[in-house]
Amino acid sequence: MTGGLVSPWILGTFLPSSSEFSTSSPSPANSVCRSHFRAPKDLKFVLHEALDFAGFNTTYAREARKGFCLQIQKLSGIERETSIIINRGVDLGKTALYIAAEDDSLISHSSVPLPVDAFIDRLDDLSMDYCSRYSSSFRSSPDIFLECLERYMYVDKGFRRSNSRNQLEQRAVYLHSVLTHRVGSICMLSLIYSEILKMLRMWGLVNFDVEISSPNDSYGSPRGYLKQRSTESDHQHIMTTESLLLKVASVFFVEIFTCRFIY
Repeated sequence: MTGGLVSPWILGTFLPSSSEFSTSSPSPANSVCRSHFRAPKDLKFVLHEALDFAGFNTTYAREARKGFCLQIQKLSGIERETSIIINRGVDLGKTALYIAAEDDSLISHSSVPLPVDAFIDRLDDLSMDYCSRYSSSFRSSPDIFLECLERYMYVDKGFRRSNSRNQLEQRAVYLHSVLTHRVGSICMLSLIYSEILKMLRMWGLVNFDVEISSPNDSYGSPRGYLKQRSTESDHQHIMTTESLLLKVASVFFVEIFTCRFIY
């Protein structure tokens, strides 16, 4: 089967806004990057129906897509443009895992679904483990706390940024793989960093505002800083909820257009 399928991340879930396109015909990649997240009115997806017709089992892929849609239905217009660290309407960890689960089902033809809940537990365990190792940091200054958190992520747990020149490298952009191999893209490391911080804030252990700087270079890792010290130039390094999900979903888009899931 060749490239006659249209990405379901465009049809039904990511609906492009016509006002955002130039007068020339947009490329597929631009269609993804310029799309907005909107909840679909129904759950009929072109890709799944086409694969069902071709004899592929899309049961797990459909379930993953339903989970994804249930999450983004909670995403308001304001929250789309806010930093991932303060978003409360959507469980970004679970949303990223649903994207990975659908891709895993379609590309690997796995006989079992990706265990989303198990990887959510693994993500939550990072926050619990930080508390057991660095409980004294909660009584220290914010600067000391952030130093401890970065030491925990990048030294103790060994998370590091992928050095692949291919920014769409599959392993580095899917959350379950990053949690397993500890190597990830800037967006996945930012997500893990923010999820740890959000859990600590929810437990009442952190009572000051932190922002995450996601560098635009090819080697830096996400770092936390006090929001009250931020300047206007820092805003360009803040990862929003929409930009995070579009970066993750764009990998799925490329997989479809190269038809890597068809043997």
